[in-house]
Amino acid sequence: MAATRSLLDVLNGFVIELRNAGLPVSLTEHIDAMEALRVVDLADRESLKYALAATMVKSHSHWRPFETVFEVYFSALGGDASLDPGDVGPVVEDDLDGLLQQLQGGQPEGAGSLEGLTAEELAEMLYKAMLDGDDAVTKALAKQAVTRFSGMEPGRPVGGTYYLYRTLRHLDLEGMLRRLLEQAEDDADGGLTDLERRLALDEFESRMDRLRKEIEAEIRRRLVADRGPQAMAKTLRKPLPEDIDFMHASKEEMAQLRKALFPLTRKLAVRLARKRRHGRKGPLDFRSTVRHSLSYGGVPAEPKFRYPRPTKPEIFVVADISGSVAAFARFTLMLVHAIAGQFSKVRSFVFIDGIDEVTRFFDGVDDVASAIHRVNTEADVIWVDGHSDYGHAFETFWKRWGSDIGPKTTVILLGDARNNYHAAGSWVVKEIRAKARHVYWLNPEPKSYWDTGDSIVGEYANHCDGVFECRNLRQLERFVDVLQ
Repeated sequence: MAATRSLLDVLNGFVIELRNAGLPVSLTEHIDAMEALRVVDLADRESLKYALAATMVKSHSHWRPFETVFEVYFSALGGDASLDPGDVGPVVEDDLDGLLQQLQGGQPEGAGSLEGLTAEELAEMLYKAMLDGDDAVTKALAKQAVTRFSGMEPGRPVGGTYYLYRTLRHLDLEGMLRRLLEQAEDDADGGLTDLERRLALDEFESRMDRLRKEIEAEIRRRLVADRGPQAMAKTLRKPLPEDIDFMHASKEEMAQLRKALFPLTRKLAVRLARKRRHGRKGPLDFRSTVRHSLSYGGVPAEPKFRYPRPTKPEIFVVADISGSVAAFARFTLMLVHAIAGQFSKVRSFVFIDGIDEVTRFFDGVDDVASAIHRVNTEADVIWVDGHSDYGHAFETFWKRWGSDIGPKTTVILLGDARNNYHAAGSWVVKEIRAKARHVYWLNPEPKSYWDTGDSIVGEYANHCDGVFECRNLRQLERFVDVLQ
């Protein structure tokens, strides 16, 4: 009973951490996960992991955070409810005894004691285990390698990556891989063909990868035991792709954003098309109602309505591409042009202190990313010094393209409104609002930063239908729902 209660406590903490990481785990899914524990072998961590994933993971982009949290919460349970006992069974002990006796010249003394091995003997044992593909022995040796080489100290505030680096550095896996390939060449009569060499390399690299994962898992287990699962999960927590901040994303996170953008565009396009098809009823059609009432003796029992004809709006995107908000503008332009089929016309303009129309870069282009690259390298957006000047850019936009704005046009302004204390030119936004269907402003800064320093977003907001904080794909998706 105590073991069951402990397991349920771990599951509750696991679900809470998944929610903290951004995964939408509902109460129903939590109950389904509890039911899954009844039908899986708790000693089989892989089966348990995939059973819980089947109840909680809804997107491929959520798998990696789920896996990380799972490894933290289900790596250190002990007792009857242990999911990873880590005990070395008799078969593995026999294998270890055999390897130790080989290293010690057939002498049984010291067999079964890994602690007494030198670093060279441990490396040789690991080499033989990797050559034979013995995962059980490899796992036991990986634990010993962590004990010997990682230098882990209780209470020391060091991340697992540091300990992983120290352990792998002593094992010299690159040199071991060369030895494995050389041994495979020697064992083959007449050497390996190119195909056989490639297959052998793939197999040995796969074994190396499993070794790295086992060392990483062992380090994680020990850190969880030292710091607790909640603290460890908080340390390892990374935002989901849809929650990554545009303005502070790393190179790796930018790649995740690009991968997440394309399925998002398909979903948004379907959603916009559905909303346009199922438009609300229009005003009462009196003539049609009277005509149909004749079949009821003149009683208007079946009111008829004028259904509005679904129209696709024109979109004008006016984006600040100065250094501080360039990433935000890039992803917004990519999103808008990827769902361009849901609008009758899409025109794009970019500015810093000068402004240029860049619609031509997107015309007939399948790869929106290449068009964005041309925007960043070829657009004429410098007027004086290349520092943001919203006032001059807006005034130039109004003089050159203001006459193109009509009652079907929705204008989307992108930028942080940090104007370097130049003239605001907010009258332009007012004039645009008077002619356009809608005017929206998307700001990638947190609301707490608005109207601080040289930010004048509030001055522009007076003439917009809405000003939206838009720092990540999730917020950008919510804004697209506004477009009608």
